[in-house]
Amino acid sequence: MKLKESFVTYAADGQHTMVATEGFSGIVRSNGTAAFIIEALKSPTTIEAIVAAMAKKYDAPQETIAADVVEIIAKLRSIGAIEEGD
Repeated sequence: MKLKESFVTYAADGQHTMVATEGFSGIVRSNGTAAFIIEALKSPTTIEAIVAAMAKKYDAPQETIAADVVEIIAKLRSIGAIEEGD
């Protein structure tokens, strides 16, 4: 899976924003956790790979990280931001 190319991200002054150039109509503002996941999704990846990368960066239980990743990806899917892969 990966982030659809029609979703453009921007970060400035600690604020993370994502907008769509087609389809979804709106602006998504995200916290640092969601921004990390969105950045990871710019290349084809898996939930497991994102969880592993976050576990290396953040001092949190892997179960908590996995739950956050699943929740954020579900939200991104609900707005059509995820391109499913093979």
